[in-house]
Amino acid sequence: MNRQSKTLNAVTSFRWLSVVGMIAVSCAFLSAGTVGGQLVAHNTPGFVSTAKVLGSEDPAKTIEVSVWLNPHNRSQFDALANQLYDKTSPNYRHFLSRSQFAARFAPTAAEAKTVQKFFAAHNLKVVKVGPHNFFVRARGTVGDVESAFHVQLNNYQVKDKVVRANDRDPFVDGAAAPLVRSVAGLDTGVFEHPLRARPTPPSVSNSKAAVVSASIRPSDSGFYTNNCFNGLETETFSTNNDGEYPIGTFSGNHLNLQSLTSAGCGYTPPEIQTAYNLTGVYAEGYDGTGQTIGIIDWCGSSTIQDDANAFSAYFGLPALTSSNFAITYIPAPSLCVSADQVEINIDVEWAHAIAPGANINLIVPPSAYFQDIDEAWYISMDSGLANVISGSYGAEELYVSTSELDNGNLLSEIGAILGISSNFSSGDYGDFTFGYPQYNPPSVSYPADAPYATAVGGVSLALNADNSIAWQDGWGTNEILLAESGFVPDPPESFGFDFGAGGGPSGYFAKPKYQKKLAGKFRQLPDISWLADPFTGVVILISIPGQLPEQVWQVYGGTSVAAPQFSGLWAIANQEAQAGGGAPLGQAAPYVYSLPAGAIFDVVPQTSKTNVKASIQESATTTTKYTAAQVAGVTGPFVDAIWDYPFYADTALAITFGTDSGLKVKKGWDNVTGVGTPNAQAFADSFYGK
Repeated sequence: MNRQSKTLNAVTSFRWLSVVGMIAVSCAFLSAGTVGGQLVAHNTPGFVSTAKVLGSEDPAKTIEVSVWLNPHNRSQFDALANQLYDKTSPNYRHFLSRSQFAARFAPTAAEAKTVQKFFAAHNLKVVKVGPHNFFVRARGTVGDVESAFHVQLNNYQVKDKVVRANDRDPFVDGAAAPLVRSVAGLDTGVFEHPLRARPTPPSVSNSKAAVVSASIRPSDSGFYTNNCFNGLETETFSTNNDGEYPIGTFSGNHLNLQSLTSAGCGYTPPEIQTAYNLTGVYAEGYDGTGQTIGIIDWCGSSTIQDDANAFSAYFGLPALTSSNFAITYIPAPSLCVSADQVEINIDVEWAHAIAPGANINLIVPPSAYFQDIDEAWYISMDSGLANVISGSYGAEELYVSTSELDNGNLLSEIGAILGISSNFSSGDYGDFTFGYPQYNPPSVSYPADAPYATAVGGVSLALNADNSIAWQDGWGTNEILLAESGFVPDPPESFGFDFGAGGGPSGYFAKPKYQKKLAGKFRQLPDISWLADPFTGVVILISIPGQLPEQVWQVYGGTSVAAPQFSGLWAIANQEAQAGGGAPLGQAAPYVYSLPAGAIFDVVPQTSKTNVKASIQESATTTTKYTAAQVAGVTGPFVDAIWDYPFYADTALAITFGTDSGLKVKKGWDNVTGVGTPNAQAFADSFYGK
């Protein structure tokens, strides 16, 4: 049995042992009054059995919880979701309307009323009943919630965070019991945005200069270049900067990032449109017109429309107005709207850059809690707010309760039945092991792991002078210290894995039919990829209060960049399908594994004859030379380059590309880039009239 199989079996065994243990413990807490009820199984995060308990939650604190109700006719529900994407089925792409879906599968008003009565009987006030009765949300004290569900809410130390969670699976008594699918809000699990600014050298990562250097003003005469690797260089550094030994000489590719005299590289919409052949599909008249991209981002930005319009004006994109742009706050108004919300700028500006004709609906939940995001996701689909959902967020699967994983898959399955694709970032932490699988078991990002979602991974990108692609590799970078502040390590010091696109097998979800040709029994991530590496990142325009002028340009990466780009292209593909008389496409993932030749750029490992080499003189008579592989400290093909950090003339690092943690790029599908990146014109054209 291989390492991955052992890990998966261990995780599975751990989960089931935890469930058995929790059921046994739970029984001790159930009073005679609970007879006739039932446990809501697998509704406890896995970390509860191992994480340090920091104490119980304040029983007087007010919180909100939600009960999700079971859909009706679940076997028919699942069968239909599969038939809609099976070319041999008479139901192929005959997606249901929202009213048809509700009539066949939604819980009834009477069932929702029963759950409301359950809440009222336990001193919890109902604050919302979800559309078509799929959830009921209530507010009350922690003490009343604990009494209602027969749990204790504790605070746990989970890695570097304090997370509240129920100590056992909830128990629901009375008539509501058989109606309950899951209980949300007992834990404070949150999603995170996998956006990445360009990293700074480790010892200066908190310096003010390092932060300020990431921005330039739009009025500056210099702007970002498309040349991220501008030639070769040789540099020499000595100890204490005074000629003392050791003296290091380093030669190889040069990474063209910001310096005192240049903004460095950062890709713009015209460059990406050319590189991925979007200009060809625009020339055919397809730009996403008639489609709506729903972008889910919590809290909200007070400057996004102004920023996006200044960004659009600079690059000749259409303005965002009330006719093509909306902000929808659900399931409740947000109390954390502010400026400088980077993720929102990335998502809106780059979805618009790829599909300039598409409508954008910015869907804003009030927080990053699973409960709020799930409800906003569901309501947006039930209300018909978008036919493409883009989510640049995720949570590590290993730390998410099974019931929440099932909730996310149910929501994406609802989307698939309604003809909506839910596209999610695959994450920026590789396989989450950071090179130490003995301490950090491999994992993937949720909800990208859901079989009815589409997982979008990431690549590093180098362009030629004419904006054609010079090379692509799976996004995964390592940092190697060559010299810093008068210190020359001998040999060069590797800081190891930095960041990279997430991928690998789910530890929970079985492999869907569309991945039948892939190895293993579990859902594999990602499905497809796009640009994500912050070292070869994209430009955004964002307002930062206190700066003059307030709007500045910055460069970002992460699979947070890849997801809105792909969502933009999927809107264009839907436009083409319908323009030729075809039906909407629905979920993207089932299609990307059977595209015609030429629709995908297969991303394969890259190497360079001019990778960084080192010569370190230890004394007048002793010099040690290091090959490129020895400098990088990695095996297999890679590309690397020297990064001279601005404001620190005596600091240089080597950055390797194509070196993801535990994941490997290869010909065909791989666990970093999926099937590859889209050749946009051929990709979209392949759906015309189909």
